Amino acid sequence: MKNKIEICLDNLKAQNKKALITYITAGCGGYEQTEEAVLAMEKAGADLIEIGVPFSDPIAEGPVIQQASLKALNRNTTLVGTFEMVKKLREKTEMPLLLMLYINTIFRFGTEKFFACCKDAGIDGVIVPDLPYEEYDEINGTAEKYGIIPISLVTPVSFERTGKIASQAKGFLYCVSSTGVTGVRDNLNTNLTGFFDTVKEYSKVPNMLGFGISKPEQAREIKTYADGIIVGSAVVRLIDEDDRAGSTAKIAELTASLRAALDE
Repeated sequence: MKNKIEICLDNLKAQNKKALITYITAGCGGYEQTEEAVLAMEKAGADLIEIGVPFSDPIAEGPVIQQASLKALNRNTTLVGTFEMVKKLREKTEMPLLLMLYINTIFRFGTEKFFACCKDAGIDGVIVPDLPYEEYDEINGTAEKYGIIPISLVTPVSFERTGKIASQAKGFLYCVSSTGVTGVRDNLNTNLTGFFDTVKEYSKVPNMLGFGISKPEQAREIKTYADGIIVGSAVVRLIDEDDRAGSTAKIAELTASLRAALDE
């Protein structure tokens, strides 16, 4: 049986549509605000949503998501609490949901227990940015046992590893737009033509481009290369703990603008 991620992306391909994947840090502003933002993004046109599990040393993240992670931890956000939040979301939505988290969080929780909880809560995939491709066997078997897709990442400097990573990717391939950490960028300086020529030669799944995308203008440019975009920091920086309704409205507005750009 196909995973929700695969079904969603198959449907988008059949409609000749690009995927919009958005990210939010769990518990930044509180669990309820995170839930509201997820549902608002879905309503505004997001196809899949990544939920970040806050971590004390998020090495792949830029300052916006680092700060969000710190705020969430200060609010006592936990992995268990995040699973409970996802269970509540599953009462209101069937859209594909993924967790983005660091490998130490999984190991500390227990790999078997973690993927069992993913299945129980309704998580469809996981992104582990600090787990090298060569070490994916650490989680692949257990993830498959519970029907969870581990998403592979490839960067412009993966070089000879690009073909191996792309050819074995499941669900979708997370193509990192540039080296470094996440964060809003005015320009994407990567040679996207060369990067995607290599990726598409090997990849059997949709290819999504993330890191640095924040504006509809960038979405318009990127959609000629990728099957979809991933937007994180631009969403997270709109979270205002003192104006929950206002920040949710701004997140919905951003999501809708990106959806419109992809659909042009």
